[in-house]
Amino acid sequence: MRITVIEHEAGAGLGYFEGWLGVDVHVVRPYLGEEVPSRAEDGLIVLGGEASAWDDEGYPWLPATRELLRVSVADGTPTLGICLGAQLMTIACGGTVERGGNGLEVGVREVVALPEARDDALLGDLDRAVAVQYHQDAMTALPEGAVRLATGEQYPNQAYRLGGRAWAIQFHPEATPEIFAGWTPPEDLVVEVKRAEDDLVAAWRPLASAFGEVVRTSGRAASWADGRAGWCDPAGS
Repeated sequence: MRITVIEHEAGAGLGYFEGWLGVDVHVVRPYLGEEVPSRAEDGLIVLGGEASAWDDEGYPWLPATRELLRVSVADGTPTLGICLGAQLMTIACGGTVERGGNGLEVGVREVVALPEARDDALLGDLDRAVAVQYHQDAMTALPEGAVRLATGEQYPNQAYRLGGRAWAIQFHPEATPEIFAGWTPPEDLVVEVKRAEDDLVAAWRPLASAFGEVVRTSGRAASWADGRAGWCDPAGS
């Protein structure tokens, strides 16, 4: 089994997830000229980055990444979009991403599980937890059929599931304190993330492990056979 990972910039890699997924990964780096594949392997993770999800001129691989997300969600490939990846998935599947009206969300912030998360494969054990944030664009309208799983004080759409095997997460469960520091936030926020490291690991290692387990136990043929394949309508994207 192997997960295809789309990395948008060198400073926004897999971080903690590299040791937590329990599944081999193939990292594609389109900013170095590597081609975004038309299909993922056994699973797909699309990471974050400083781009806006609609900035195709500045980041010319974004259309191919959105199409990869659309196809992966539609055919039931286990899919996880993180921050920019979540926003790209939202647009690809017919939702809306805009410049957030509540300003930059950055640092250690609390996310809160909604009742719909109770039986979710990735977020079923979540109640309240701190998470690393660094974004100003926001998912303002989710794709049709999306199940909202987590919320926050500054921006309400922090996580959702689409179909049975696709998740979009606005925050950064993969970000180590070192990765966060590389994004050059104010020093007090770097200290804050470092102090929260034990809580971050406790909260988000189970999510990464659970996604790895979904990849190991899922297959495209099974996703169609058992009726749990994703659904992704690109209308309006």
